[in-house]
Amino acid sequence: MSNGNSRSLLALAGFGLATAGAAWYGTRYGRKKSRETWYRQLDKPSFTPARNVYPVVWTMLYAMMAWSGWRIWSAAPSRERKHALRLWISQLATNAKSSNLFFGKHSPTLALADAIALEGMTFAYIKAARKVDRAAANAFIPVCGLGRLRRGAQFGDR
Repeated sequence: MSNGNSRSLLALAGFGLATAGAAWYGTRYGRKKSRETWYRQLDKPSFTPARNVYPVVWTMLYAMMAWSGWRIWSAAPSRERKHALRLWISQLATNAKSSNLFFGKHSPTLALADAIALEGMTFAYIKAARKVDRAAANAFIPVCGLGRLRRGAQFGDR
């Protein structure tokens, strides 16, 4: 394997680890104790998906997020690339924080504010990424739609 290919695979692994770290941070707050006490008592919308849907869907979404970030990183250096990478990092950190605000702090209001900020960052990332790599931008489109559903239903638990 050439040095360029191994560097690229290491970078992909790095994006995967960063994304997995954000997912892990978020899941720390949605664990069984919180679900069985505070969350179960909340009045949830009728469109709240079943609990077993989330691990499958969010694993795919986080994989697409990592791949998208890696694609942007792999592009030729430019001001647009740098801007897109900053937005990628910002949305990942904001995404991870959402579960802490909702489950950890039991604050739907703060979680909603976080979700609104996250939507803005996600759309901004897609717009910035499109200038660098259209495939990377398109990989984020499902994050918007399913992310909105998640934030509306907050990790369904039926």
